[in-house]
Amino acid sequence: MVARPTFRFSRRPAMSPQHRSFLTSIAKNGVIVALLGMLLFALNDTMGKWLVATYSVGQVVLLRSLAALIVLAPFVWWMGWRPLFTVEKPRMQVARAVISTTETMFFYAAVFYLPLADVMTYWLAAPIYIAALSPLLLGEHVGWRRWTAIGVGFLGVVVALQPSPAMFQSPAAAISIIGTCFFAFLLISGRSLRNTPDTVLVFWQNAVGVVVGLGFALFDWVTPSPRDLVLLGLLGVVAMTAHALINRALKLTDASVVAPLQYTLLFWAIVFGFIFFGDLPTVPMLIGAALIIASGLFIFFREQQLGKKDKVLPAIPE
Repeated sequence: MVARPTFRFSRRPAMSPQHRSFLTSIAKNGVIVALLGMLLFALNDTMGKWLVATYSVGQVVLLRSLAALIVLAPFVWWMGWRPLFTVEKPRMQVARAVISTTETMFFYAAVFYLPLADVMTYWLAAPIYIAALSPLLLGEHVGWRRWTAIGVGFLGVVVALQPSPAMFQSPAAAISIIGTCFFAFLLISGRSLRNTPDTVLVFWQNAVGVVVGLGFALFDWVTPSPRDLVLLGLLGVVAMTAHALINRALKLTDASVVAPLQYTLLFWAIVFGFIFFGDLPTVPMLIGAALIIASGLFIFFREQQLGKKDKVLPAIPE
């Protein structure tokens, strides 16, 4: 009797313990997770700049927010609907959602007119505005060291803006300045809602984004091509993933480690701006960015030294 041949499907070799240990160590490294999140935020901003060249800001915000809500739906289902409607400080929740949507629209409008690295430089100055406004809005004491850092930061903004009479007639300058103010107020409101789950905050931000974006998109709708429709959807998916990575990083390591990494956004903005749009940063912009980063880092570490160790999300523009 002839033996019947045995056929076996080839199987992928099992992952070695060393390889598995290496991947596990990366997943548990808060710095690596945070850096990946910052990279995704920069990619999100790059796609946004690419798309607003063809589609209105309202349409971009609408489709981006819809995609984010679709990604968020399983988490809302798992959490339940009740937490969405039993929130702390309802008026502040509404104000924050409106401010968040407005800030996003100003950001996309700014990148329509300006290089990505320039816009990122202005938005990364928001923590400096917060430090300046905190005595008035939050009742916090600001000493002479932080006031000095605030002055240096404002000097960096002035250098980066390169003020001139013509600049104040440019819509790009007005959009950037107003947008950074909205971003600063958004971060301040986050301090008042620190007990609200991230899922609730993100849900209402995107829900308002759908409503406001729809209102604007109706007046300037352009039917997206299949490729652009995928990119518009990816805006929300990438942003949601980036937020999840940053939140994960804050659970793996201290905020004092994660927050300074936000300035890698400027590096990626310069790289992606050059690769995709041929933008080269000017010398004044680089000098201003250096002053803003130095000031922001000093303010952050000074707050840590004074004992303000709240585990809050770093200031990430998008």
